[in-house]
Amino acid sequence: MIKQFSFVPLVLLTSLKIFILVTLFSASNFAHAKSVKWREADFVDAHCTGEIEYVLADKTRVDCLTDTHAIEYDWGKKWAESLGQALFYSAMSGKKAGIVLYHSI
Repeated sequence: MIKQFSFVPLVLLTSLKIFILVTLFSASNFAHAKSVKWREADFVDAHCTGEIEYVLADKTRVDCLTDTHAIEYDWGKKWAESLGQALFYSAMSGKKAGIVLYHSI
């Protein structure tokens, strides 16, 4: 008998797929980010197609809430914190988790 994945590994696998896609998307704007000093809000403003700084019931703020995703934007060195936040926002909003990581040069 084949066992199906439990909920947690499925969430992590889905999050990893989203992370890879978002990282590739973010890399396309690498040249522009290299010439200008950006803040987190600049990345959110430039790429978010949903509601920015959406406030959840517990007063936490999702950087970008779209119809399908709750997306966390943050610096690459804070990847672990971003993963936790994105999964929390996903659980609270009922949407898929998304992460956009960026770094300065």
